[in-house]
Amino acid sequence: MRNAKLNKNIFKNISFFSCIYETHRTSLYEDIRIEKIMELKPTESELEILQVIWKKGQCTVRDVHEELAKNKDAGYTTTLKLMQIMHDKGLVERDTTAKTHLYKALISREQAQSSAIDKIINTVFKGSTADLVIQALGQHRASNDELDEIRKYLKQFEG
Repeated sequence: MRNAKLNKNIFKNISFFSCIYETHRTSLYEDIRIEKIMELKPTESELEILQVIWKKGQCTVRDVHEELAKNKDAGYTTTLKLMQIMHDKGLVERDTTAKTHLYKALISREQAQSSAIDKIINTVFKGSTADLVIQALGQHRASNDELDEIRKYLKQFEG
């Protein structure tokens, strides 16, 4: 009887530590996945494709091609190849269960925007966020609502 009780407690401890291990392992892999996503730097063409996918949720190469063809002369095979590259890079996932493959974005609009802004700040503005903001406000007239939103955001950083 005592051995059965001891074995039951050992099993509970093993289960408890297994749960802790699995939680930490999952958290670690999620952190690594997010870091990899943040390292991705979609090209301009890839961003155009992502815009279509974000708008539609998931779509075929034909869906993307038809949407892009409204504003740009792009061949179907070019769109296909770009989407295959995007899949290889981890920007999109591809559902191959049906004859027509469906693509879905693996990177959010916010992640892509953050990546693009980082790239612009570091390459064009030599790391100066202030220069970026001054240039943006100098080139495009912000509405009063937008200026209020900017002021509200900046107050978070004031001491």
